[in-house]
Amino acid sequence: SPTLQELEVTVMDARMCNNSRFWNGGIAPTMICFQGQHRGSAPAKGDSGSPLVCGKRPAVAGVMSFSSQNATDPFKPPVATSTVKYKKWIQKTLR
Repeated sequence: SPTLQELEVTVMDARMCNNSRFWNGGIAPTMICFQGQHRGSAPAKGDSGSPLVCGKRPAVAGVMSFSSQNATDPFKPPVATSTVKYKKWIQKTLR
């Protein structure tokens, strides 16, 4: 889409995301699982690299990384890479 879009999401508990019903241990501490707040809403193909923004004072918390083939599969929630773990590197690179 030529128009910037947004999707309201909820961050999932990492332990739940890693259990056998979901990503079965494939989620590292540097990853964030999330789900759309409205049933059936999910990032679309091509959204990789998009920011995951949160907080009252909006800040980038992650970068969209991957999802399952079926983006609305409730047992394979989308995953972002956490930017918190890379904050020093990001700041150094931006200088």
